[in-house]
Amino acid sequence: MSVKDRMSGNEAVAYAIRQIDPDVMPAFPITPSTEIPQMVSNYIANGMMNTEFIPVESEHSSMSATIGAEAAGARSLTATSSCGLALMWEELLVAASNRMPCVLALVNRTLSGPININCDHSDSMGARDTGWIQIYAENNQEAYDNMIQAFPIAEDKRVHLPVMICQDGFITSHAVQNIELNEDSEVKEFVGEYEPEEFLLNKGNPVAFGPYAVSNYSMEAKKAQEKAMEDSKEVIISTARKYKERFGRGFELFEEYRTNDADYIMIIMGSAAGTAKQAVDDLRKKGIKAGVLKLRVFRPFPSEEIANALKNCKCVAVMDRTESYNGNGGPLSSEVRAALFEYKIYPEVVCYTYGLSGRDFTVENVYEIFDELSGVSEGNIDIKQHRYINLRTKEEA
Repeated sequence: MSVKDRMSGNEAVAYAIRQIDPDVMPAFPITPSTEIPQMVSNYIANGMMNTEFIPVESEHSSMSATIGAEAAGARSLTATSSCGLALMWEELLVAASNRMPCVLALVNRTLSGPININCDHSDSMGARDTGWIQIYAENNQEAYDNMIQAFPIAEDKRVHLPVMICQDGFITSHAVQNIELNEDSEVKEFVGEYEPEEFLLNKGNPVAFGPYAVSNYSMEAKKAQEKAMEDSKEVIISTARKYKERFGRGFELFEEYRTNDADYIMIIMGSAAGTAKQAVDDLRKKGIKAGVLKLRVFRPFPSEEIANALKNCKCVAVMDRTESYNGNGGPLSSEVRAALFEYKIYPEVVCYTYGLSGRDFTVENVYEIFDELSGVSEGNIDIKQHRYINLRTKEEA
């Protein structure tokens, strides 16, 4: 039975962590994720959970301690944002390569410089190739639901990889929304107990984690890690289906919103998907066949599934909330175009960069983008294939 409440995204994630009650949570504060460890430490102090909270001296240390606890056999997680994620960069790769099924609550915030505390995806997209599964939320409800699914995905024997649960800084992390919460007992049952097969404190079966790998073995380890990432796709889907059957909410790899007969589709991640959906509803009333593909899972990247979802549309807008500095668009644009090429599906594609450092993204912007897509597909206009939205300049973006 669900319980209706009102919570910010940070509150929702902290509440889910309380319900999961992991063994260890090391953390260091950084805006806008600070509230998550703050709330968890309050739960612990009030006797509402049994987690061992470890205050550390930096984000690098928080991930190091998370890895150490996980290696010892403890279910572990931490939280961070932006420069905190950058500081733990080395340890992100260590966690993934050592196949640690830990979890990171990431509240997306732009990476410096210039210094800015608002939302974009430069932090998580910068870490896209560190070997972590990445799952994104549109709203507070999804941030809560995704967090509860994280450990069952990470700890599955076919996976054993760390999971990054992402939500947009301030837009969801601090905004209060209506939310449905699950009963504590149901969450505990869904997540289950962590029973690692191999861990450092198992004195009957001594093991080592993170040893030096010579060339004869290292490449095979990387391939095994890549296979686990591919296998995680099936686990993510099955976990999402079980969650929806149990609690009535959620999506799998992505959500298709009014795409069945769409001529024009926008691919987008995070909170801006809500803006895009509203604009699509408005455009549909005018007879324009627009749709939204909201990507939930960026790693593993669902190439074949996305290509199949786009095979009947005329034109696609790919929306990146970060910049790759390659002159051709951001990471999502590169991945989508590669997927379409791989599966020989060739709609017109226009790549857009939007919302950097918290820049507003409005329904009017979405109207303009779909109008451009219509013009491109009909051959009426010729525009750059990589464009910026809402730049403060009259020059062409």
